[in-house]
Amino acid sequence: MSDERLKRTADPARVARDMQERKVQENREVSDDERIEMFRQQFFQSALPDLPQLDGYHTCWLTTTNPRDSIQSRIRLGYEPITASDVPGWEYATLKTGEYAGLIGVNEMVAFKLPMRLYQAFMQEAHFHAPNREDEKLVGMTEALREQAERSGGQLIEGDGIASLRNSSARPTMYE
Repeated sequence: MSDERLKRTADPARVARDMQERKVQENREVSDDERIEMFRQQFFQSALPDLPQLDGYHTCWLTTTNPRDSIQSRIRLGYEPITASDVPGWEYATLKTGEYAGLIGVNEMVAFKLPMRLYQAFMQEAHFHAPNREDEKLVGMTEALREQAERSGGQLIEGDGIASLRNSSARPTMYE
């Protein structure tokens, strides 16, 4: 193949945009009024309304579209659907048709309540007991690595993090 065929001529249609001398034709800053309008549209078009507090219950929105976290599995955990009779004045948000007709809902989201005792127990498990078990696993793995290093004539140098994990009195309690 000749050298002439390997050389490519610059096709004017293939010029990269960054090679072009372009001037900004418009002001790209967003005004405060435009930001307020964007906020207004975002808030009213995509956000779910805040559910009222119900005595003795934690309220939340659940999705009907997640197969790994289904409404049926939440009901087995103790969640109860919220109806218009539970929250007077919310008749406007009652689903009219489908499997969840008569419940408070917006699109694929349905309002549910969970007894506070279960909510607190779930939160304690998710945010206290489970992380503490993970901490204990890390300390155990570090101990195993230390022993292995010492058997081989080595030394394991650990940082402040593992030392603080070992110190159970330094760990937060659920109510701190």
